[in-house]
Amino acid sequence: MSEKYLKTYLIDHLAGSVAAIEILQSLGKVYADTALARFFADLQNDIAADQRQLQSVIHRLQITESGARKLSAWLTEKLIELKLRVDDGSRGPLRLLESLDVIGLGIHGKLAMWHALKAAAEEHPLLRDVVDYERLAERAEEQRRRLEVVRLEAAKVAFAGRCMARETL
Repeated sequence: MSEKYLKTYLIDHLAGSVAAIEILQSLGKVYADTALARFFADLQNDIAADQRQLQSVIHRLQITESGARKLSAWLTEKLIELKLRVDDGSRGPLRLLESLDVIGLGIHGKLAMWHALKAAAEEHPLLRDVVDYERLAERAEEQRRRLEVVRLEAAKVAFAGRCMARETL
């Protein structure tokens, strides 16, 4: 296995988690006075916990985190934020839906990463016994399910003109 590829893969996923946390922080501020704020805070905490697990893998492999990739993730999040703001106002229904789509893509990528690392651990001894890949994959799947409930409700609001059902959150 190429150490260079593994390093790139892990640092890219770490950068993605930085962007996801930034997006969730932004959404938490925009929706601070709603039930969505608690949902965003909880999901942000979950992603931060997963980020720490990923950092433990990176640390175990003695990989140096890339400042350039972190900056790239931060800039990407800012570009996403600008795109969403241009498409729809700060609290618009399309902006919320597209933000949730971005977070969902990140969670799906994280799930795929945990599966890939579990498979690679069969061949790469340093990846063995670092974290519980299966548990982390299950947690990503649970996050995806929670997000999907809110995302589909946001789609109803954006496309059918319904109001967000606060009691379902």
